[in-house]
Amino acid sequence: MAAASSFDVTSSVDLQEVDNAVNQARKEVAQRYDFKGSRAAIEFNKAENTLTLVADDDFKMQQLWEILQTRLVRRDVPVKNMKLGEIEPAGNSTVRRVVTLQQGIPSEAARDIVKFLKDQKLKKIQATIQGDQLRITSPSKDELQDVMRMLRERDFGVALQFGNYR
Repeated sequence: MAAASSFDVTSSVDLQEVDNAVNQARKEVAQRYDFKGSRAAIEFNKAENTLTLVADDDFKMQQLWEILQTRLVRRDVPVKNMKLGEIEPAGNSTVRRVVTLQQGIPSEAARDIVKFLKDQKLKKIQATIQGDQLRITSPSKDELQDVMRMLRERDFGVALQFGNYR
């Protein structure tokens, strides 16, 4: 009998790239004319995986988020893994928004992926949830390639990465 092949499905954010993108966004905000004299800041907390954006009003908050989003995309950081918080009033007549970075596949999304694969009625494909990642196994490498293609085509709310292909 042939040995089973497998691959892991993960979803992670490179925190160093996020830090670099935040630094670039801060530089751009400091140089932009429409932000001169305004209170705009981006804080990155690596320990809690959060970004805190502070701006004068809702319009500047949207502009700040667009600048940061552009920098993140340029550095290949998946913006799908960012969970935007509500814009809330902060001290000194400013507004604040907390953005949470999603590390790993949430359990709901993992269950959705497993259900999706079972609904496809693929023979000999096994998906197991291992903490915040999934392991897909099959004796056929061709079927594993098909599973990767199907998972790339479908949106599960997080950016999926495939690794450990054996």
